[in-house]
Amino acid sequence: MSTNSAQKVFKSLSDVLVNKGLIDEKKTKEIGLIKLRSGKSEEEIIKEMRLVSERELVEAKAEYLRIPFVDLENTAFSPEALSFVPKSVAEKYRIVPYNFDSKNAVLMVAMANPLDLETIEFIEKKSALRVEATMALEKQIDFFIREKYERERVITSEVSQALNERKKDKRKLKKSRAISSEAPVAKIVKTVLEFAIKARASDIHIEPQESNVRVRYRIDGILQEKYVLPRNVQNAIVSRIKILSGLKIDEKRVPQDGRFFFASDDNSVDLRVSTLPTTYGEKVVMRLLRKSQKVPTLPELGLRGRALRTFMDAIERPHGIIIVCGPTGSGKTTTLYSALHIISTSKVNVMTIEDPVEYQIEGINQVQVNNQAGLTFATALRSFLRQDPNIIMVGEIRDTETAELAINAALTGHLVFSTLHTNDASGAPPRMMDMGVEPFLLLSSLNCVVAQRVLRRVCKHCSTLEEISQEEEFKLRETLGPIYDAVEDKWKKEGKKMMIPRIHGCDKCNKTGYFGRVAIYEVMPITEKLGKMVIEKASALEIQKEAMKEGMLTMKQDGFVKVLEGVTTIEEVLRVAEY
Repeated sequence: MSTNSAQKVFKSLSDVLVNKGLIDEKKTKEIGLIKLRSGKSEEEIIKEMRLVSERELVEAKAEYLRIPFVDLENTAFSPEALSFVPKSVAEKYRIVPYNFDSKNAVLMVAMANPLDLETIEFIEKKSALRVEATMALEKQIDFFIREKYERERVITSEVSQALNERKKDKRKLKKSRAISSEAPVAKIVKTVLEFAIKARASDIHIEPQESNVRVRYRIDGILQEKYVLPRNVQNAIVSRIKILSGLKIDEKRVPQDGRFFFASDDNSVDLRVSTLPTTYGEKVVMRLLRKSQKVPTLPELGLRGRALRTFMDAIERPHGIIIVCGPTGSGKTTTLYSALHIISTSKVNVMTIEDPVEYQIEGINQVQVNNQAGLTFATALRSFLRQDPNIIMVGEIRDTETAELAINAALTGHLVFSTLHTNDASGAPPRMMDMGVEPFLLLSSLNCVVAQRVLRRVCKHCSTLEEISQEEEFKLRETLGPIYDAVEDKWKKEGKKMMIPRIHGCDKCNKTGYFGRVAIYEVMPITEKLGKMVIEKASALEIQKEAMKEGMLTMKQDGFVKVLEGVTTIEEVLRVAEY
């Protein structure tokens, strides 16, 4: 069992809690008196008094015992580790093997009671490995054994088979792979993909490290490490994905791009695959594009109130350009699809050039960029103008040529939608001018600029509304001003105190406290005053200040409004909109 000699030594569990600022000295004395009278342990008394949360208590206990604490929900599991301990043994002793160091023959095991030396000795004898015990929450251990153990065991058995196969004759191995799509490596890839679909992941990252291969999933915009695979299966897994994607297996020196289709149960996805040579081998990233996914409405995305009215006014105009800004993964394309879904009718010709086509919308002519064939945003846009379009969507304005063509299309009577990589709405006009667009042309064509970010919604099943703290009130009041006062007055009229959401974590949200996503927006119409500022080449900051005077809510303000509505948390807003 490993210990950390540098850790501070505490005389009691309550001393740790005092050191962490979770209880005061007065409570410590009270705990001591109850202990003397009742004969109960400190831990039992602290639980009965409900002085701290379960997690805080377990973390404090781990520190007191000088044993590492592990959060199983944020820990990647090694399939090899699971293979050493059967599920029946894990259930009986309430343990979870989560990591395996093959070099030093060490098995890392999470336990509710890491002082159970008999269990540790039993596992060491059964596995013929040295066991290092760590401490974890009992509910996390039970949840993993009950809900996840079997799924992890599937990939465990396939990894074992794959490792055994690699020891066989190479010619036999090639033959078995060619004949059977159910080979162990194929099953590993299938399991990785199936989990991505079930977990609502948007991307899968397979990353070679010095001693292993980690598999991470982007779920609700956050990367989560889920698997740690042995280093020896990396080449086989990458080769399997390359075969599915139609890529060159023997080419490992340059990046490659491909795609393939995968179906699991009633769900089907297109996967856009990208490989990249790294220090330890080829990294693979797969983007999941769900073909059955419906286009959400603008209110479902999070656009509402004055911002929604302004945006609707802009998209209902017969011509002009509407730009949606934000970094990669901020939901820009989804917002544009929602807008197109509203205005696309049998009376108009709608054409899009995208990279890639993420949603397929009936009645719209969608074109995929193909750089190898010479089909770029600019060349497609030129061709579109000869196709009698009413509405054009350009996936992204990347260069001067595309910017000028989009502006000219808007000036010649077409409604143009596009995206741009800027931090906020006020940065779009200066960026377009940096690309060489003349200010007077931009003023004549630009209808509206929208900036957005995507953040996580609180889980409806486990989040609670709790009273706002003084620090949180200060943050909200400072950013929202009169809006905060209006909401506060509403709560007071109802005889209630101001409440905001708190996350806890449950089985539905995979213990994260969040489920699903919502966008925060700032919508900036180009008014007469803002138009003059564009002509005068005003800075982004000056444009933003004027837009706010005219009633525009910034993304941060919109996010904080959603906090007051119980949709998300202050931490989430600050994570995506504090720049």
